[in-house]
Order: sequence, then structure tokens, then C-alpha cells
Amino acid sequence: MFITEIFKSIQGEGTRAGLPCVFVRLTGCNLRCTWCDTAYAFHGGKKMAIEEVMAQVDELAGRREDALASTSAAVPLVELTGGEPLLQEEIYPLAEKLLAAGYTVMIETSGERFIDRLPKKVIKIVDVKCPDSGEADTFDMNNLDALTLEDEVKFVLSSRRDYEFAREFTAKHQLAARVRQVLFSPVFDDPDGKWQGLEPRQLVEWILADELPVRLGLQLHKFVWHPATKGV
Repeated sequence: MFITEIFKSIQGEGTRAGLPCVFVRLTGCNLRCTWCDTAYAFHGGKKMAIEEVMAQVDELAGRREDALASTSAAVPLVELTGGEPLLQEEIYPLAEKLLAAGYTVMIETSGERFIDRLPKKVIKIVDVKCPDSGEADTFDMNNLDALTLEDEVKFVLSSRRDYEFAREFTAKHQLAARVRQVLFSPVFDDPDGKWQGLEPRQLVEWILADELPVRLGLQLHKFVWHPATKGV
């Protein structure tokens, strides 16, 4: 499999935001969102065997055996991300091995790929692309029936148009009853000025005015480090 980077940081988004986490960023993506902040993962990467990935995750997670021969990790949370991790067939045995090793495994996916082949215990963070992403209508609607109450659905918003799309999609498909949390996340300003973000306060005002059962999502790592920093 091709890997762009493996690193330890804090979880920046979702209901586990702020928790220490080991990230495995796979290489390659078949979408080209206008505001993508990980375009460096589109190409290249290092070819690694699953065993090599596991060894690096174990090292970063501080996994060790105790006197009773049981194992534990100081950082038990692992996220598989990209790019689009579901483009690589090895993602499925990797997820199985991580679960078998006792990790809590999350995957962040664009929603364009069917998620049902993933092990049931993997926590799916599934995007629904909004109009301003340039990739609207790519969501596989079969994913709605594959979601569980442990999963999360995320909308990344850059405009009022995006907000209204997300609001209507959430209501039409009763997302709040299907998943652990529906996340509305504003686009962050590009440091190089390639795109303009959405002011978080504006999004909060819209959410409160419409009394939506959703959670505001902010990318914590972009407040802790410079927004363009890789490996965090």
C-alpha cells in the first residue's frame, strides 16, 4: 500500500477532537475538492507492507507488553485517512489488524466509496460533499444504510448555499437519528489565499437560528499549529 505519512497528533475534528491519535494517511484521491487542504497526498507516497505500517503505528502509540504478557497502547486511537483511504484494497486487512491489536479505529472517507466492506467496529467519519466543493453529487447513497450509531457524518461548508444543502440533506435523510453525530465544519481560510473560508460565528448563527441537531466542527490542529503544517 502507498502511505503519505504516519504521525502522532491530536484528533482535530469530530466527537473525539482533542484526544491523542495516530494518523495513517494513505496516498491517492479520486476527487478534487476546491478547498482541499491535503492535496500533497494525491500522488507519491511510500510503498509499505501492512506489517510495516503496524510496526510504525505501534511505535508511535507507545504499545508495549506488561509483565502479564498483555499489551496496551498509550495512544489507543488510530485514524485512517487520505487522500481517500478506500481506494486501496489493503485498507481492509489493515483495519482488521488494527482492531485485532486492540486499537479504536476510525476512518475518514469522502462518501464517494461504499463503506460496507469495512469491519463493523471501524468508526466511519463520512463526508457529504456540498456544492461549493466542486464534487457535489458524488455521495454514494447506499452509505446511508451502512451507517451505524457509532459513525459520524460531516459536511464541510464554505457558503450559505452549502449550509442550506447540508441542512436539507440532514433533515431529508434523518441523519441525526442514524449516526452518533452530524458535523457542520466551516472551511478554513487557505494560508496562500487560494480560497476564502467561512466565518465560524456565521455558521453558528445559522445553526442556532434553525435549531439544528448538529455539532459545530472546528479543525483544532489549525489553531494549535500553522494551518499549512503537515504531519499534525
